[in-house]
This record gives sequence, C-alpha cells and structure tokens, in this order.
Amino acid sequence: MYQPRLASRSEFVPIRRLRYHVRHWGTPVPGTPPLVLVHGWMDVAASWQFMVDAFARDRWIVAPDWRGFGDTETPHADNYWFPDYLADLDFLLDHYAGDQPVDLVGHSMGGNIATLYTGARPQRVRRLVNLEGFGMPATRPAQAPGRYAKWLDELHALHRGELDLKAYDSVDGVAARLMKTNRRLGADQAAWLAGHWARQDAQGRWRILGDAAHKIINANLYRVDEVLALYERIACPLLWVEAADDSLRQWWQDKFTLAEFHERLAHVPDVRKAVLQDAGHMLHHDQPQALARLVEQFLDG
Repeated sequence: MYQPRLASRSEFVPIRRLRYHVRHWGTPVPGTPPLVLVHGWMDVAASWQFMVDAFARDRWIVAPDWRGFGDTETPHADNYWFPDYLADLDFLLDHYAGDQPVDLVGHSMGGNIATLYTGARPQRVRRLVNLEGFGMPATRPAQAPGRYAKWLDELHALHRGELDLKAYDSVDGVAARLMKTNRRLGADQAAWLAGHWARQDAQGRWRILGDAAHKIINANLYRVDEVLALYERIACPLLWVEAADDSLRQWWQDKFTLAEFHERLAHVPDVRKAVLQDAGHMLHHDQPQALARLVEQFLDG
C-alpha cells in the first residue's frame, strides 16, 4: 500500500451550521496564510495526498471535504445549490486566513468553485490554480422548463432510493472501482485511497463517502455570461492546468469543447496555461510529481 511521506491530521470546524472536516498538512506559520486545496465531485480531501507528498518543501496546507462528502456533515436537504460551495469557502477562509489572501488550488468541481469564488472575492486570493475545472456547457432560456422537470423527477427518484450510491463487499472492491475509473491509478495508490474514499457500515459493507443527492441535476441553468463576468474580475494570476487526455470530448462530445472553454478562459486578465502529459482528468493522481512542480513554480515564482 502507498505510504504517505507527510502525515495529515484532521480537524472539525463549524461552518454555516455544518460540522466541516478539514485535513491539514504541515504546521501553521504565524502571519502566513495556508495553501488551500479544494477537491472535486465525488472526491475527498485525502485525494491530494500524492501531490502534497511530491512538493519540494513542506507547507501549511488545509483541504476541506466539501459539504456532503468525506467526513463533513451532510446538510438537512435533498439537493445541493452551487453558490453554497462559494459561501462555505468564504467562511473557511475567514477561519483559517482572516484578512490575508491565500493561494488556492482546485480540481474539477473544486477548480470551478475556486475560480468563480476568486471573481467574487478577488482580494482574498493571491495565486489561483485551476486543475480541469471547466464548468458546464452553455444553456438557453428555452431549456428551463425541461431542466426544472428533470430536477423534480430526480428528486422523486432520490426519495425512492433509486439514486443510492453502490456499496462494496470489501475495501478491495472500492480500490478496484477506483482503478476501473482511472486506468493510470496504481494498485498501491488505490488501496490507500479506498480507505479514505469509503467507510465500512454496520453491516460490513463499504460505502462511498458521498451523499447521493449530489447526483441530482442543478435546477438552475448554467449562465455563461455570469461566469465570464466573474472571470473578468479575477485580480490575481491564474494557472490553468489541463490533462493531455481531452476530458470534455469524453463527457460532452460536441456539446462543450476544449476550444470553447479556452475562449471563456481568455476573459481572465492574467492566465498561464499548462498541459500535463500522460494524464487524464485525475491528474493529481496520474502525475503528482509533475503537477507538484508546476504548482510550486507558479506559487513561488
């Protein structure tokens, strides 16, 4: 099994009436804000371990489990609203950084959250790294009736138990699932990550630490014009890192392309781009050493 170079420690903090789990690496330095890492959809903070271990020097790092993921409390609701993630992040930065700007790194959904947040609170971020946080395809107002209908249908499906996440007979089954999803993930990494990504229940089955309600479509349309307005207000340098494998083509075919996203990205005033070779969407698992070098060079440069 993978052996971490740097051990993390857990802390629980009250954030917006939720008991938030935050993972720490390194030691707080008075007057120095932390490096904040935010994970993607159906992931957990421990997922950053491989990249953290690859950093050339030790840092104080904080990484939360988003609401309804990992060991953070699940809200008393049956669906999730995207602005809540931005608000949770705002309160977390209040707690850990006060008025000092932080360095912020986000992957996938976390990259999208971090980028939108930086547009809303430009003074709170010194350096921003977005790892494949593409956002969503553009929508049209005419799609609203169908979108609301689908949201309602999925709520009913959730309450009928039709959206429950699959349980596994063993932690080895969880590791096999992780490797099936990501062909580059090594068996040693998968075995370590499985124990953080899932937990054994009272019946002895292993359940993914994610609320099934995350699977429900957002009732609101994705408004690209609002996203671009936020991009344009980002005041710090942004490092955009994408994998050589084109994730958007795999997910959306021609409904949302990499070229279209790059057009959106051009609205950020100061953006640097990098492509990570031999990597897919989970690039912090596929190439942690190469990614760590990119991130450190950007943060320290």
